[in-house]
Amino acid sequence: MTSQTTLLPSAPLVSTAAVVSFIPICDKDKALAFYRDKLGLELVADESPYALVFNVAEAMLRATFVGDFKPQPFTILGWQVTDIESAVQQLQAAQIEFTRYPWMQSDGLLPIWKAPGGAQIAWFNDPFGNVLSLTQFG
Repeated sequence: MTSQTTLLPSAPLVSTAAVVSFIPICDKDKALAFYRDKLGLELVADESPYALVFNVAEAMLRATFVGDFKPQPFTILGWQVTDIESAVQQLQAAQIEFTRYPWMQSDGLLPIWKAPGGAQIAWFNDPFGNVLSLTQFG
C-alpha cells in the first residue's frame, strides 16, 4: 500500500494568514524596557496578566507571561535585516550585548558569524535568557 498526498484545490487559509510569534516572559517591566524601549517595538496592547502585544513589521509578537521557565539554548525569535552591521551597531548603542559563540568565529570587531551558505547572523539575549538573532541573507 502506498501513501498519497492529497492536494487541496486551494491553499489552506493559514498559508496566507499573518504569522503571530510568541515569546515567554516573566516580568512586565523588564519586557517593556527591552522590547519597547531598547528594540523600539510598538506596544499595541497590555493584556496583563496574560501577555504584552507588540507590532513587529505589521506582524504580532505576543510576549506571554509564563512564570518561571528555563530558556532554550537555541534561537526562538529572529529578524531578517538588510544591513546587519548597522543593525548590530544600533542595538549595541542601545546597550544590547551580543553573544560570541566560540565555535562560530566572526570576522572583525562585530559579533557577526558568516554561515557557509552566505548568511550573516548575530545573536543576543533578552532579559529572560531567550536567544534572539539578526540575519542578513546573501
